[in-house]
Amino acid sequence: MEEKEINDSVENSRTITELDSTSDVKNMRKVEAALFISGRWMSMKELVSLTDVNPVLLRNVVESLIEKYASEESSIHIMTKDNEWKMDVKQEHMDMVNKLATGSSEFSDAEKETLAIIAYKQPVKQSVIVKIRGNKAYEHIKNFVNLGLLKTKRVGHTHELNLSQEFYEYFHVGKKKKEIILNSDVNKEEILNSAQPTHPDGEEVNINNPKKSNLENKKEVVMDKIDDNSETN
Repeated sequence: MEEKEINDSVENSRTITELDSTSDVKNMRKVEAALFISGRWMSMKELVSLTDVNPVLLRNVVESLIEKYASEESSIHIMTKDNEWKMDVKQEHMDMVNKLATGSSEFSDAEKETLAIIAYKQPVKQSVIVKIRGNKAYEHIKNFVNLGLLKTKRVGHTHELNLSQEFYEYFHVGKKKKEIILNSDVNKEEILNSAQPTHPDGEEVNINNPKKSNLENKKEVVMDKIDDNSETN
């Protein structure tokens, strides 16, 4: 009788262990999927809401995932910052990723134009961007703010726009290029000044070549300056 009770106890203990192990695996897969799909920094609150994993358990799961990817010969790793986590490609593979990403984006060409101007004029008032890009800029800016790419500060009747740290991470901008963007000696007002006539939708027109927008010419000047600075650093 005693032997049977001992066997039953061992069997029950094994079953509980297996259940715990299965639960851990499921939790790990859910958190891993959430980080993979989001492609951005995620807080504890967001991960708990998405995965329904207990906060205490979730932290253990994330730590296990960090160890997993650190120990494997993987091109992926999980980064930690101020109690937030993000799954991303390791730095040594960034050049390849950037090449693959060229030409494909979740942003429209119009949105990319708007973001480019903000990047080179920052800090810049929203009203200035709207003057250059037209009313469509309001929706673009709202989208960028929701994605965390821009920081806004109320200034009078408008907002002042700045790039956020998330912008540099989202577009895999290295430290040197970030410093160039922030400290470039390019005369931004001269390069991006809206002096040419515009289409009804706000796009600038190059009088000498109507098929090519004046903004495109200006962007080329700025990008050439950035590339030159990058090569010298």
